[in-house]
Amino acid sequence: MLLASGAVRALTAEQAVAIAAGETDARVEALRRAMAQGDAKLAPLVKALADDAVKLSGGRAYVLRDGRAFDAVTGAEAMLPADAEDAVSNNRMRRALEAALAALSLLSPDRAARARAIDELKEQADPALLALVDKAVVAEADPGLKEQLVLLRSSLLVQHPDAAKRLQAARELAASGQPATRALLLQRLGVEEDAGVRAALQASADAVAVRLAWGERLGVLFAGLSLGSILLLVALGLAITYGLMGVINMAHGELMMIGAYAAYVTQNLFRTYAPEAFGWYLVAAIPASFLAAALVGALMERSVIRWLYGRPLETLLATWGISLILMQAVRSLFGAQNVLVENPAWMSGGIAVLPNLTLPYNRLAILVFAALVLCGVALLIARTRLGLFIRGVTQNRPMAACTGVDTSRVDTLAFALGAGLAGLAGCALSQVGNVGPDLGQSYIVDSFMVVVLGGVGQLAGTVVAALGLGVLNKLLEGWAGAVLAKIMVLVLIVVFIQKRPQGLFALKGRSA
Repeated sequence: MLLASGAVRALTAEQAVAIAAGETDARVEALRRAMAQGDAKLAPLVKALADDAVKLSGGRAYVLRDGRAFDAVTGAEAMLPADAEDAVSNNRMRRALEAALAALSLLSPDRAARARAIDELKEQADPALLALVDKAVVAEADPGLKEQLVLLRSSLLVQHPDAAKRLQAARELAASGQPATRALLLQRLGVEEDAGVRAALQASADAVAVRLAWGERLGVLFAGLSLGSILLLVALGLAITYGLMGVINMAHGELMMIGAYAAYVTQNLFRTYAPEAFGWYLVAAIPASFLAAALVGALMERSVIRWLYGRPLETLLATWGISLILMQAVRSLFGAQNVLVENPAWMSGGIAVLPNLTLPYNRLAILVFAALVLCGVALLIARTRLGLFIRGVTQNRPMAACTGVDTSRVDTLAFALGAGLAGLAGCALSQVGNVGPDLGQSYIVDSFMVVVLGGVGQLAGTVVAALGLGVLNKLLEGWAGAVLAKIMVLVLIVVFIQKRPQGLFALKGRSA
């Protein structure tokens, strides 16, 4: 019956002009009445109005397309009068047109278009769309979309003048898991006068909140793991330079900064010389960041650090001075302002796991990247000749030298490796935020806490400490705020180190 009634009441010339011209309130009301009729000719008119491609003359509306004019009601090509004027829409009217386009897409033959329309309309529950949604429910053949349409219909009915219909709709909305539904239920609670409907609204809002709570919990967990993966990347380099070599490298954050700027330079080179391959610049930026930071680290070790082994306080002061030099050098080369490193197209967007939980692709990529870097470092230290030399020199330098190991060369390579890992961390950080001269200052303290908490020289401890601190920090942020969370984490680490100074994973046997 709804479909039949929509077919009988066709769009008229008066309605087309009322939608295209006049006061905004009257235009919006005319648009709502026309949408209730559901005429197929309305969609081209609405799209043309949204594109500023409608002209008015002599009580008729004309749609412009491909340099030609068409009658907005009949769709037939027409001669555009010389005195035709543009149909102008303000921001409020444009929002109404966008909502109308989404609603009209509910009857589209394309399933993807119908799904997008449902998602858009969930955010704006306009009771005027009820007739159109009713038609879409009748016509929808996909079970999943039909279920969503029924919930959308209920979100419109909850504003109906009839209390019985509001009560039924409130009960049906208890099955929803959308944040917009809960917001609508709470909004209706503030204006609902019927006691029975109010009770149903409250029960449904509580049921939706329970479902949303899981998304919020999982969101906090993912945010903690994401932060932990970043801390892990940052701390892996320190696990070598400080954990294995005993060098307190206060310039570690600036080595990260160098890696981030190497990614920025690589991005600009691709944009200038290979724009067609810009989406893959990150593949080149990863080795570029590693090599740039490793080269600076090797120069630091050969010129300064090599004279300070066994003197941790002197290395701290010397590397702090180097960090200031590196920051000023970057300011001189690139300026003091932050620079933007763009995500490749394949890292934009995210996966919608739950209605209130979306996992960004760039964060997922950093999680995978951190795992790959960790595996690479573990294999290098445990299975390669360089790793054997690093462990030998770290544990017993005189004996390693007696067996023919060039300890000076091993020191340089190990420090360059730690610096290169910092560069990789900077490359990863460039994908989740702006890059600036002070980038490394935000992570240097946290990375030292990760290494100390995990146990000096222990990669397994570094992993557990990084992920644990990331999750703990995000949990405390939701409870006490970002600043207090940082303070609380620091206090907890200090207390823990007082009780267990060797960290989570202590060295055992001859290694200790």
